[in-house]
Amino acid sequence: MSLARLRVSFLLLVTLTTLIHLVSGGAVWQALGIAALLLYLITLGGQLSRMAKGLLLVSAVFTLLALWRSSSPIQLLFEASGRFAFFATFVVALSMLRLPAYRSRLVRRCGKSMLLQPPSRRYPILSLGSALFGIILNIGVLNLFAAMIEKSNTLGAAQGRAWVQQARQRRMMLALLRGFSLAPLISPMGIGVAVVLSSLPQVTWLQLAPYILGAALLIFLTGWAVDFFTGPHPPANKSHGAIPSLRPLGQFSVLLLGIVALVFSIAWLLELRLPIAALLGAPTGALIWLAWQRRRIGYAGVPAAISAVHRQLPWLLSPSANEIVVLGAAGYLGHLCVGLVDTQQLAPLLVVLDPWGPFNAVLAMLMVVGLAQVGVNPIVTVTLLVGLLPQLGIEGLTPALIGASLMVGWALALMSSPMTASMLILSRFTGVSATRIGYRWNGRFLVASIPLLAAWFVWSPF
Repeated sequence: MSLARLRVSFLLLVTLTTLIHLVSGGAVWQALGIAALLLYLITLGGQLSRMAKGLLLVSAVFTLLALWRSSSPIQLLFEASGRFAFFATFVVALSMLRLPAYRSRLVRRCGKSMLLQPPSRRYPILSLGSALFGIILNIGVLNLFAAMIEKSNTLGAAQGRAWVQQARQRRMMLALLRGFSLAPLISPMGIGVAVVLSSLPQVTWLQLAPYILGAALLIFLTGWAVDFFTGPHPPANKSHGAIPSLRPLGQFSVLLLGIVALVFSIAWLLELRLPIAALLGAPTGALIWLAWQRRRIGYAGVPAAISAVHRQLPWLLSPSANEIVVLGAAGYLGHLCVGLVDTQQLAPLLVVLDPWGPFNAVLAMLMVVGLAQVGVNPIVTVTLLVGLLPQLGIEGLTPALIGASLMVGWALALMSSPMTASMLILSRFTGVSATRIGYRWNGRFLVASIPLLAAWFVWSPF
């Protein structure tokens, strides 16, 4: 057995045991998952990025601190390791949807249809489309669509006008980036929802939805308005053929609604919380989609779909190592920090923050955005704050409002920080520095959107 196949085997064992534990309970299954997780981390060797290695090092330091300071260190470390395994399972489950998506003709037709729309429609369609595709493809949507944009945005398409080509590149890449950053807000299966709901068991997605969907609409409309008013608006090239139909995008939306409906159905039928239902629904939806693509092979395509999953899992999951470690270590650190903090020591902080009431949600949002600018991954900040803030008991600052503001801060961090993976991918495709994309290209949007979002959280009717 190759090292890649062995590594994937450990990761699948983590996934299977964690799912059994989450659905049926039992500390034995959780212990088996944690053991498999340790073996998986050992096999990674030198494949991890600097950020992932740094988080593992910090996790090791906090583990020693927990052994020293905690009154029940074994229980605390066991629960924190379970959080690590949960987020590793989440990445694996959501990654399964990429298998049928990457070979889907519908996905390719959607991309071409969105990019060939006239300038007046291009921003809203590309932004909404990348948000929808981001739900399934995650960060893969940036690679897919950015490559399509660079291929279609030629000097010939701009009628030899270099400034038009550059303007189109900026506007389409920003539409792509902002749309992708909305995916964690609008998706019930997103990682933001998983982090918040797993840390706030008293909150449901339906309680989060009014805040996050309203904020997502504000971000979308603000981005569209900034794109329109900052232009430019060169005369359209009338030599192109008919405008392509948006029917493929509608078909993809129906497919996506089907997967989301499957997740909600599992949550309702099995009486599970939404993040756990997503861990079951995403692989099930992926297998159904793969079987549909292979339905002509025989037996409704099910054997061929299972064979494709078995054959392609190493290719699919090997690039996810950094994502698994960063997300899992953030969850591990967050749980340890919450367990190590003495709530009585937070009393002076409560005296300072309590008069601000709901405005603390805005401060939390800005903290996520601000720390992302200096390299602190939003996953880490959100995980820590969502565990600590509810313990303060600030009047007017409900758990749902805390979770929503942190999710919105996460989205804004993805649109602005030059140190996020999304910004680095766009920088690689455009040849423009990540700092220029985040601050120069996107500066006016951020200046316009942050006050509106602050007002939304402070004066929201929900």
